[in-house]
Amino acid sequence: MPVEILLWSGASLLLILGVVGLVFPAIPGPPLMWVGMLLAAWAEHFVHVGQKTLILLFVLMLIAVALDFIAGALGARKFGASGWAVFGATVGAIVGMFFFPIGLIAGPFVGAVIGEVVAGRNLDAAGRAGVGATIGLLVGTVAKVAIGVVMIAVFVSVRLF
Repeated sequence: MPVEILLWSGASLLLILGVVGLVFPAIPGPPLMWVGMLLAAWAEHFVHVGQKTLILLFVLMLIAVALDFIAGALGARKFGASGWAVFGATVGAIVGMFFFPIGLIAGPFVGAVIGEVVAGRNLDAAGRAGVGATIGLLVGTVAKVAIGVVMIAVFVSVRLF
């Protein structure tokens, strides 16, 4: 009995952190959700959620993580950003989360602009890079949230039906 309580407590904590991490870039949401779902399945001795479901959830988690990174990089590159802009946008997103909600959008933009200026680019190019990095981050976040919702729906539906 105490093991199940520990597993359910860990699963609940990881799922809550994972859902928060779908929006906040500093928290790896989908991986935390997957581990939380694994712990919940383990707590039930894999009666409802088995190997096939966990593999599906793992694949969805990998897709969410990949899309998040790819969208951010492609958004920045599409607007001519350098690696410095991508790095700056990432740092800006992390700092920006402390200034919720405006910081979640302004942070990546400002970070990318600063990264481009550090790389020696002019303000016009830096501004375009900032826009691209911000759009990429937002698209990646929307994709990550959508896949996170699908993960939860799959997990809940398998447990209920």
